[in-house]
Amino acid sequence: MAREPATTRSTRPALRLFWDSTIGKKAVMAVTGLLFVVFLLAHMAGNLKIFFGAGTFDHYAGWLRTIGEPVLPHAWFLWIQRAVLILALGLHVVAAVQLSARDRKARPVRYAHRPRPRASFATHTMRWGGATLAVFIVWHILDLTAGVVSQDFVADRPFHTVVADFQVWWVNLVYLVALLMLGLHINHGFWSAAQTLGLESASRGRAIKVAGTVLAVVITGGFMIVPIAVMTGWVG
Repeated sequence: MAREPATTRSTRPALRLFWDSTIGKKAVMAVTGLLFVVFLLAHMAGNLKIFFGAGTFDHYAGWLRTIGEPVLPHAWFLWIQRAVLILALGLHVVAAVQLSARDRKARPVRYAHRPRPRASFATHTMRWGGATLAVFIVWHILDLTAGVVSQDFVADRPFHTVVADFQVWWVNLVYLVALLMLGLHINHGFWSAAQTLGLESASRGRAIKVAGTVLAVVITGGFMIVPIAVMTGWVG
C-alpha cells in the first residue's frame, strides 16, 4: 500500500491527527474513563443518602436540579452534565471499537505452526464487559431517569421509584451483574489509563494497581449496597 504523502498528512487538523493515532485514541479513552470514575464516585455518594430516609433522598434529588441557579435555569446543570457524559461515552466507545478493529487488522493471519496468543482475562473483560455496560447504561436511563421501563416511576418521588424498582428480583439481578462488570472494567481500566497518560512506572506500578482495585471495590460496593438493602428490607 502506498504511503500517504507528507503534504497530505500535514494539512490535516492537529486534532484529527491526534484522533487518528493509536496513542490519541488511547488517551481519549483514558481521560473519558477517569471522568466516568469521578462521576461515579459523586453519583454513588448521592445514592447512599437513601439510607437517611425518603425525605433526605428526595430533597437531595431536588437539590441537583437547582445547581447553578440563578446563573443557569432550573435543571440545566443536569442536562449539561448528561450531554458531557454522553459525548464522553460516545468518544470512549468509538475509540475502543476502532482500537480493537485496528488490533485485529494488524494480526490478520493465523500461524499454521503456532497458535495465536490468547487474550488475557482482563482484555476479554474490557471488551465484552464494556459492551455489557453500554447496554446497561441505556437500560438505566430508561429505568430510573426516564421511567420508561420502571416498575412504578414517580418523577418527584425518587425514593419511592428506587424502592419499587429494587423490590423486583430480576431488576436487582440486572443491576448486580452490570455492577460486577463495572468493577472489573474499573480495576483494569484505571491501570491502563495511568499507563497511557505516563503515570505508571516501576516504582508506582503496584500502588496504581492497588488504587484501581480499591476504587473498583468502593464504587461497586457503594452501588450494590442500595439494591441489596432494598431487597433485604433494610430500606423500604
